[in-house]
Amino acid sequence: MVVIQNIINDINIDEDKLGLVCQKFMSETGIKESELLIRIVSPIEIQVLNKEYRDKNQVTNVLSFQSDIPEEIGEPILGDVVICADVVREEALVGDKTFSDHLTHMAIHGILHLVGHDHADLDSANKMESIEIDFLKTLGISNPYH
Repeated sequence: MVVIQNIINDINIDEDKLGLVCQKFMSETGIKESELLIRIVSPIEIQVLNKEYRDKNQVTNVLSFQSDIPEEIGEPILGDVVICADVVREEALVGDKTFSDHLTHMAIHGILHLVGHDHADLDSANKMESIEIDFLKTLGISNPYH
């Protein structure tokens, strides 16, 4: 189950569509049935989270937080993906992308972090980008890295 929390009430976000796309991605990539929270926040909130959890006092586009609930509890929770709509909107403008497409990309990017992918080195980054590009293509979204 995907839960969307549009904390900033951004009317440009189609919450239903975003939730369905995230669920589709999880299903198609073999991520076990679990709960995912996508939280859309302000620059202030994401900066506070980035400072607290990553020791980086700056805004960012997306942060991912894996669930720390023990498996024994029996609640399959993947974690939280926190997205700053203002940063995503600005990046979309600069990158000549639609806001919706870039928001979708950031959600998928965040989910991949939750399941252990990263971009710390070139091989890891290439693998992660390949998964993103392939899935986004199925949605009619062009390669976000061009």
